[in-house]
Amino acid sequence: MPTHAQRVTVAAALAAALLTTSACSDGGGEKRTRTGGTGGSKPLAWGECPAPSTAEGGGPAPGKDWQCATLQVPLDYAKPEGDTVPIALIRAKARHKDQRLGSLLFNFGGPGGSGITTLPGAAKEYEALRARYDLVGFDPRGVGRSAPVRCEDDRQLDAYYAQDSSPQTPEEEKAYLDAIRRYQQACEKNSARILPYVGTENAARDMDRIRQALGDDKLNYFGISYGTELGGVYAHLFPKNVGRAVFDAVVDPTADSEQGALGQAKGFQLALGNFAQDCVDRGDACRLQGATAKEIEANVIKLQKALAAQPIPGIGDRQLTESAATNGIAQALYSKELWPLLEQGLDEAEGGQGQLLMALSDALNGRDQQGHYSNIGAANTAVNCADSKERYTLEQTKAKLPEFRAASPVFGDFLGWAMMSCTGWPVPGAWTTPDVSAPGSAPILVIGNTGDPATPYEGARKMVERLGPGVGVELTYKGEGHGAYNSGDPCVQKAVNGYLLDGKAPAANSVCTAVPDPTGTPVAPQPPQTT
Repeated sequence: MPTHAQRVTVAAALAAALLTTSACSDGGGEKRTRTGGTGGSKPLAWGECPAPSTAEGGGPAPGKDWQCATLQVPLDYAKPEGDTVPIALIRAKARHKDQRLGSLLFNFGGPGGSGITTLPGAAKEYEALRARYDLVGFDPRGVGRSAPVRCEDDRQLDAYYAQDSSPQTPEEEKAYLDAIRRYQQACEKNSARILPYVGTENAARDMDRIRQALGDDKLNYFGISYGTELGGVYAHLFPKNVGRAVFDAVVDPTADSEQGALGQAKGFQLALGNFAQDCVDRGDACRLQGATAKEIEANVIKLQKALAAQPIPGIGDRQLTESAATNGIAQALYSKELWPLLEQGLDEAEGGQGQLLMALSDALNGRDQQGHYSNIGAANTAVNCADSKERYTLEQTKAKLPEFRAASPVFGDFLGWAMMSCTGWPVPGAWTTPDVSAPGSAPILVIGNTGDPATPYEGARKMVERLGPGVGVELTYKGEGHGAYNSGDPCVQKAVNGYLLDGKAPAANSVCTAVPDPTGTPVAPQPPQTT
């Protein structure tokens, strides 16, 4: 189950069309101007943006506010004068040129999410920051237009995502492992050149090339979800080049792939319980059966078992399987804005109609209404497997399943079995956990959300500890969903904007709550919290 920050565009898209995950933008074009350029990177040729490619998720061109460019970077940084790969960039210029601070580079997570597509769709939420920054997004290597990883085709992916991802019998186990093997073979066949070089360390080095090409002395950065891990690795490699940086929805840098998956199991189960309790609290307005949150959760498990035995009609000729339904539930837990759709989808599925849960599942997997997939799934697997050294055997995985099931009766099996995604991958992994120590770095604002399903709250504290003394500044958000800034909470936004725009970080261990404070001011520093 990938961790990516796509709540920005998904909510509106789901509501509009039962479902579309479109957004906008990318690089190359006409009416070119040249700006920036220091160090080893050539100046960028900015031009009009075409519509996003299929690999980026499709959709219309982003409009006249946006410019695109392509930066060539080394394929292999051990051979800097060798082959190159293109990194696609997009920007919207600062509104107040006389007060401009420089560029603010975004990574919205994944790994595998297209910044070219996401940033224009999310731009309204960063309008305050655009006052003094050029907003800049990019497709990391292996993603979207930046030498995208390609694996299976659309028809094959429909079958891949419909498969039983929580096998219970030897026959089901064999089918599951065979599907993983076929997928990996397709990745190697179609993307052998790029697979060894899509890891996070290379992406971080690309970010420093981007900084140089933009003409910035320091990298100002906003990383969300996996973007926090990428930002941490950048800070480790280039601590003196860090400007003002924010990490939101923080990946735990101390967790290996097993611990990360187990943390997600607990996080999604917590979020499901919070969703269920919210439904119960609304009384008769809640359309789900169950007098308590536990009863609603039990009914979700009952639905999963029913779908495992007999899928129901989904979209078109596709059926809603247990795996697709679980994916759809997970997608809706990324944002509290999607809870009404989750409630509706569960209610309809209990009545035999699976369209809405399948639409949510499609959103998670990057499938559009025409049946085309972006490359977020392929890139997600490729980056994770290039990073992580772990290669779990069948025996090791099955031995861990009871712990995953105890952590989450709904999601545990799926996340436990997903540990085998890199077993047999054609490229070895780089690390067990990334090094994010960054002595000498400027302060980095690190935001943890107590209700985050995909990147549990504890990860923020671990990131602060690993960044090192005087670097990480922790801010706690007591809220729901994946991330904090895009929740719209005025307290969080005031703290982030204050740092990025004015250089004033909140006091360490400050706390914001989801209940709006009329002053929008962080609560006085409190002792570290645990959840």
